[in-house]
Amino acid sequence: MTDPRAKQPADGSELPTGTVTFFFTDIEGSTKLLQELGQKYRTIQDDHARIIRDAISRGGGREIRTEGDSFFAVFPTPTGALHAAVSAQRELATHSWSHGRTLRVRMGLHTGEGTLGGDDYLGIDVNRAARIAAAGHGGQVLVSDATRALVEHALPEGVSVRDLGTHRLKDLAHPEHIFDLVIEGLPPDFPLLKSLDARPNNLPVQLTSFVGRLEEIDAVGGLVRRTRLVTLSGPGGSGKTRLALEVARETLADFPDGAFFVDLAAITDPELVPSAVAQALDIPGEPAGSWLDTLINHLSEKNVLLVLDNFEQVTEAARDVEVILRRTRDVHILVTSRVVLHVSGEHEFHVEPLHLPDPRDLPDAETLSQFDAVALFIHRARAVKEDFMVTNQNAPAVAEICARLDGLPLAIELAASRVKLLTPEAILARLGHRLPLLTSATRNVPERQRTLRGTIDWSYELLGEPERRLLSRLAVFASGCTFEAVDSVCNPNAELRLDTLDALSSLVDKSLVRQTEMTAAEPRFRMLETIREYSSERLTESGELNDIAGRHARYFMEFSEAAEPHLLAHDQVIWLNRCDLENDNIRAALQWCIDTEQPETGLRIGAALWRFWQQRGHLREGRRWLDRLLALPGANERSAITARAHGAAGGLAYWDADYKVTRRHYEEALEIFRELGDKFGIERALYDLSFVYMIDGDLETHGRLLEESLALARELDDKEGVLNAMDALGYLFVLQRRPAEALRVGHEAIALAESMGNAFHLIEATTSLGQAYRLLGDLDRADEYVKRGIAMHRDAGNIAMTTYMIFAMSTLEGERGRHLRSMRLYGVAEGLLERYANIAPADAIMMGDPVGAARAVMGDQAVDTAIAEGRSMDPEEAVAYALSDSE
Repeated sequence: MTDPRAKQPADGSELPTGTVTFFFTDIEGSTKLLQELGQKYRTIQDDHARIIRDAISRGGGREIRTEGDSFFAVFPTPTGALHAAVSAQRELATHSWSHGRTLRVRMGLHTGEGTLGGDDYLGIDVNRAARIAAAGHGGQVLVSDATRALVEHALPEGVSVRDLGTHRLKDLAHPEHIFDLVIEGLPPDFPLLKSLDARPNNLPVQLTSFVGRLEEIDAVGGLVRRTRLVTLSGPGGSGKTRLALEVARETLADFPDGAFFVDLAAITDPELVPSAVAQALDIPGEPAGSWLDTLINHLSEKNVLLVLDNFEQVTEAARDVEVILRRTRDVHILVTSRVVLHVSGEHEFHVEPLHLPDPRDLPDAETLSQFDAVALFIHRARAVKEDFMVTNQNAPAVAEICARLDGLPLAIELAASRVKLLTPEAILARLGHRLPLLTSATRNVPERQRTLRGTIDWSYELLGEPERRLLSRLAVFASGCTFEAVDSVCNPNAELRLDTLDALSSLVDKSLVRQTEMTAAEPRFRMLETIREYSSERLTESGELNDIAGRHARYFMEFSEAAEPHLLAHDQVIWLNRCDLENDNIRAALQWCIDTEQPETGLRIGAALWRFWQQRGHLREGRRWLDRLLALPGANERSAITARAHGAAGGLAYWDADYKVTRRHYEEALEIFRELGDKFGIERALYDLSFVYMIDGDLETHGRLLEESLALARELDDKEGVLNAMDALGYLFVLQRRPAEALRVGHEAIALAESMGNAFHLIEATTSLGQAYRLLGDLDRADEYVKRGIAMHRDAGNIAMTTYMIFAMSTLEGERGRHLRSMRLYGVAEGLLERYANIAPADAIMMGDPVGAARAVMGDQAVDTAIAEGRSMDPEEAVAYALSDSE
């Protein structure tokens, strides 16, 4: 694309000037393809050139220059360029290529000033078009905002435009708003654009474009680059979160290790903030120490931006923010909060309302639309009414609405959504009698809350009484809910005479509820936290709070008990993910049980979900909930549910390597079940308690308790209990160095687990077989089963057992004489152990001393280096290495 020679039109006509559309194309992976095909590539190149040139000609364009397989053309009209791109992509996709694969060509369009310099085009718009094209991927057509605005209403049939947001491109001073074409029949999905801001991040994709605040973006971006802690303060609804996200995107290129968004909206316990940050950074599992120390270790060498959103309800965690900043070097933190953190080094940026016109001195309609508040109103209004526009007639009403709503973005968005049914004049008339709520609420309430409460109250009053009651009831859900949960907890059909689906759709249309991520075609619904706060107040005023919260707790008790049998089954990943999705609701239900001193519901949740807490690395949190519930008045009742809760608490303590507490809970569970004469409970409690003796090294008692449990399971025809005991006996035989018996029992356990669809014990039995083959000296078979166990544990998200199995692999490789790989694996396992879980001693799974064996062969320095190399691997890389055969 750098060849300065222009190709003049064959008909001798002059190149177009003025407003033109520039068109760049490029074959993806052409160098690799040339190396692969050699001279045969010439045929492909010729066919490609013919297709591109024919498309340019049909669109009325002019080919300016070529370089290799790249084309630069110019079109007098943007529609011509668009049609050329679409027709070229369709023909490229259907052409029969000699190498048997589709040729993937990226394209870029931008409309701007066509200024000639000699026989070529000059100016920033040419560079902009080239950079836009270079950001794309093969098969993708990128268009600038300027081009999109001119062609959006004249798209070819089967073509639509998709908003990809703003991106920083090389050599361009300002970000570009980029779109791509979705062409029916062609692949619709592509990787992230190759822009300067293609850094690691979890910044959520916004479904609406950002309007205004260009000066604020520049100012806050400068602060974020220069300082390490910036707090965006201001009222709820002032747009702090959206501004923070835009700043994060604009500055992403400045942080080599990325930018990560942490949503604290559903968290009220400051102690959970470090774990929420860890989750956003994709640090799974339970750390050996505190989450704060784990975060600092993870971030110590990283240059990263953290965006902590909705911090006002966890302000006590400000001390953790300060510790992170003091103990790291290149971590920058951008906070949104209604209150300042008052932390050393903090720079506050108060987010003011959007820029407003003066209703008493209005400019013309075109100039009025340049004010940020009005531009936002127009943009959101057009989302619900495509032909909406500001006219000389409705301009005063639009300006007055924005002014009376104090320029608060959320308030303006709520007002604009009414354009679907009402004119701006009608909206203003209905807004007028709400002014007392907007400007003169109780003086001990901050002005920002009075203003937003008035805005939401106005929208609330537009609802019918049944919808109001439903909205207030929805406030009981944390982090959203499913349709089924709304139906069960809020009971719109029977009590409010509302069709649940219609009512939710209505609330979504009115911007009071949002539809979020889809899972298996099941939508989730969520309110903005400011609206949820308002609705919660209404729920309290109604006198229904305790009843609805109780229903919520019972619903998630039933959800937990429905999930329980799946948490070890073949579909465990699906259900573990569902529990993850509902974790904030589960926390809210448990907190209600504690606040209202109703332990039974909470204990049933804890007893059902302990395997979720264990497998997804929430050991300490699960232990805290069960400890608090078991300490409630009434929780000491000698009932089966109390016994099951003790069993769950014991299980979590076991996996947390707190064996003294494990024994206490397991013995209490067994004692209660014996008092009740509950044979099923006794069977499970014997199985649990046996592992305390295994850890103590008393394998005789361990085996005796397992045999007792197995006998009871067979008497009760409890197949799961039989599987539990057989699986454990198989590993007992491994520990006792009885590999033949371990193989026999292990294969029986695998067959039973497969017939029952029990994924957990299938993995456990596979683990035992790997160790048994190792004891028999069949190291190749041992390698096969150990790797199979690692892969299955990884797929289930079970960090603890993945770590166990990598320790086993370390010992196995040492016995095979592969000491370098053995030590790297040992380091991998130690690294995982430190990051995620304080699990049972590794010697139970290793049954050997691979480190000592390696030192005798390699020497201390080589061993220490190999272990350090393993410890430095990230989790995904570590597991991939364990599953490979590489040295």
